[in-house]
Amino acid sequence: MALLLACLLPAHAQPNRPDPRDPFEPFNRVMLTVNDALDRALIKPVATVYGKVTPHWVRKSVGNFFGNLGDVWSLVNNAATLKGQATSDSVGRVMINSTIGLLGLLDVASEMDIEKHPADFGLTLGRWGVSPGPYVVLPILGPYTLREVVALPLDYQGNLVSHVADQRTRDGLTVLNAIDVRESYLKAGDVIDAAALDAYSFTRDSYFQRQRYRQYDGEVPESPEDAQ
Repeated sequence: MALLLACLLPAHAQPNRPDPRDPFEPFNRVMLTVNDALDRALIKPVATVYGKVTPHWVRKSVGNFFGNLGDVWSLVNNAATLKGQATSDSVGRVMINSTIGLLGLLDVASEMDIEKHPADFGLTLGRWGVSPGPYVVLPILGPYTLREVVALPLDYQGNLVSHVADQRTRDGLTVLNAIDVRESYLKAGDVIDAAALDAYSFTRDSYFQRQRYRQYDGEVPESPEDAQ
């Protein structure tokens, strides 16, 4: 998801008022420009060609496969935060999609109305009470908070692709996943370009809102004070 966001963010004029959550804004905007240039020159064109030449059912299967791998790490993080229903659903999704769903190529679990509960270690830290920290845009990887940056090494180890023994296979799967995700958000990037007067601020604020929504399982308190 971080790589996806990195691809979607074009740089625009600076807003008038600084955001206290974003003390590194000058650096972040520069890094955003670099990421956007890389996306326009390489990532987006490759993703566009991928979407045109690859049948929809193949792209769907690719997304399902990597989604099933993600459910394994979600299971661990949901269990670590004692989310009973989310853990149970994650177990069910992995078992069903890894067997009946042919190693995840088919998302049978969703057809059975078993809800997906994405979770990473950054979210786990948030549920344990660790504050997000400042907003930062990383090279290629894109938007994060300091909390998510700290969680990156463990999230990497939690990604089953990182444990594939053969390096070429591992690298190929990593690239395929990135391209497939980028292709799925081509239209979303166009919407952001067209709708946002300052896409940087728009995406930063949306990122914080999404993280807060995930932390509270969609039941977000009306104000930060209500969450305390």
